[in-house]
Amino acid sequence: MEEPSLPNPAPSPVRMLIAFYSRNGTVETLAAAAADSARQAGAEVRVRRAREVAGEDAMAQVDGWLDSARRQNALYEAPTKDDTEWADAILFGTPCYFGAMATELKNFLDQLGPQWKRGALAGKVGGAFAAASWPHGGSEVVTLSLYAPMAHLGMVILPTGYTDQAMLEAGSPYGASTICGSEHRPPRDEDLEAIRHQSRRMVAITRALIAAGQMPSGGE
Repeated sequence: MEEPSLPNPAPSPVRMLIAFYSRNGTVETLAAAAADSARQAGAEVRVRRAREVAGEDAMAQVDGWLDSARRQNALYEAPTKDDTEWADAILFGTPCYFGAMATELKNFLDQLGPQWKRGALAGKVGGAFAAASWPHGGSEVVTLSLYAPMAHLGMVILPTGYTDQAMLEAGSPYGASTICGSEHRPPRDEDLEAIRHQSRRMVAITRALIAAGQMPSGGE
């Protein structure tokens, strides 16, 4: 007599880390939209804000920076190396400063040497998004610059392409983005839909890689 077949256990949810830096809240808004979209797609999400490198005296000389940092740091933990090993997918977000990613996010990436040495992040899915003050302020360049450390870490870099109508209206084929202007406007609805699509797509493709047995085991 055949043993009754047992139902297959439900797969574990995709684990996504959103590691970002935001000075005025624009990138924070995109990160929050990405997190909501990933959760709606069934992922477990950690949202982490990289910490300032500048001291409070320097921050106080820029209108609103210190107050914004204190507010955001009360809401979000700092990203850790353990977070990166826990995650199946990592989405990095940054403002554009002089055509480069924020020093705060770069500082976090620079601490991942032990993970690079052990290949701990190899095979994990990676993506990036950005915000700039002006239409030609470097959001595409900065998004692409985040591909380089992901490549060194052996991650599976996932661009958005034009895989949804949202990407024809906002962002770029490399990752979602927004233009905030000197008055730090919030992202447009089109920008939010672009980051939501990017996040959903990351979850779906990461899930497919896990199902195919092509994903390294995350940390506990």
